[in-house]
Amino acid sequence: MNRHLAPLLLVAAFAALPIGAQTQPAPAPTPTQTPSAPPAAATAPKQDLVLILNGNQRPLLKLAFPALSGGATLTAGASAAAQELEQALRDDLDASRIFAIQGPAELGSLTLSGDATKDYEQYASLGNEVLLVGEFKEEEGKLVLEGRIQDLKSGQSILGKRYRGEYSVARRMAHTFADEIVLYFTGKRGVALTSIAFYSDRDGAKEIYLMDADGKNQRRITAHKSISMSPTWSPKGDQIAYVSFFDGGPSIYLVDIASGAKRALVADGPLNISPSFSSDGKQIAFARSLSGNTEIFAADADGKNMRQLTHSPGIDANPSWSPSGREIAFTSNRSGNPHIYIMDAEGTNVRRITFEGEYNDGAAWRPDGTAIAYATRHGNSFELAITDVVSLQSREITSGPGSKEAPSFSPDGRRIVYESSAGGSRQIWTIGADGTGPRALTQGSNNMGPDWSAYPPN
Repeated sequence: MNRHLAPLLLVAAFAALPIGAQTQPAPAPTPTQTPSAPPAAATAPKQDLVLILNGNQRPLLKLAFPALSGGATLTAGASAAAQELEQALRDDLDASRIFAIQGPAELGSLTLSGDATKDYEQYASLGNEVLLVGEFKEEEGKLVLEGRIQDLKSGQSILGKRYRGEYSVARRMAHTFADEIVLYFTGKRGVALTSIAFYSDRDGAKEIYLMDADGKNQRRITAHKSISMSPTWSPKGDQIAYVSFFDGGPSIYLVDIASGAKRALVADGPLNISPSFSSDGKQIAFARSLSGNTEIFAADADGKNMRQLTHSPGIDANPSWSPSGREIAFTSNRSGNPHIYIMDAEGTNVRRITFEGEYNDGAAWRPDGTAIAYATRHGNSFELAITDVVSLQSREITSGPGSKEAPSFSPDGRRIVYESSAGGSRQIWTIGADGTGPRALTQGSNNMGPDWSAYPPN
């Protein structure tokens, strides 16, 4: 079941379904400063270390990442936080799909002096191009990380950052540093500080949850003790719209992340499902039952000024607003089997963009607006596919056991989060947009319908 409730299969079943500790984001670490570093860092040449991105292909930058120093001198609390920070930093850089990392195990064959400036040739001998070194300190009960990236060819420090914060924000410090590193080498922000919304039955009823982009820090944000599903982020990342049976039939609700306050947006009528915010956050599209048929509607973000966008004898559902705000993708069976269509935001200029597969559903726009990911069914299972919205060329990016559904792009467009039934229960995974590097983020009970947030405000 995808994040928008797969309404082409479930609309008829909704009427028969029974009716049924907020956690705020961790505080940010102290703003970064430039640590003590060789004076040449400000003028170090960069031309040999810029990644050239050609379409979807790019080289992996070979990064030596030995163990960070200073941990042995820390108190127990600071030491535990330092270990957590270092592991999170390694995981973030690996998940970025930018680096080929050699860690302590791979570097164990080297004979190192302990002075990084004297060991450049040793690190380079294994094919590495850049080196990440860092030192932990403890100041007034706070953890400090001073980290540097050094060019092994020139011997220059090219990036230096200093972070200081409570032990509780060690992971956030790691995410911040990882995103700075990715930004330096690619010109695009990393996604380590972003979040993923999903719904889960781990506490009995289906409720809305959040987690960090690496799957950590999972926390529940609704407690309706009913059925709550289909979370979708607002563009600013401060609110989530979702579907709940809390007060009767499926209605669209809104939760404020900071305060936890919840309110109904669209609650009249027998069925309101699959919300999607416009790119400016001022409007919301959704599917709504109309005289026994399901059509796409839009309304202002407060639920007012509702208007109908589609007029089809078939079922139109699962709208997804484009990054430009000018178009809406949706699923329709107006031509027989369900396929993905695109229309202008006013409901005009409707055109079909998928022609392969028996059932295509759950459109998710790539952040640059050039392509759409969706689930495509062959036989009894779904795989993920991507279609270019101009050429209409399509390619599947997953294969193997289980169904893969409900795709959502990371804000940099490099990865996709999705729901998979490969292990029996439904879990949240991520995969590269090129189909490489699948990673499980959840385990245990059923975890479904993920939606990746936009970048947090700078």
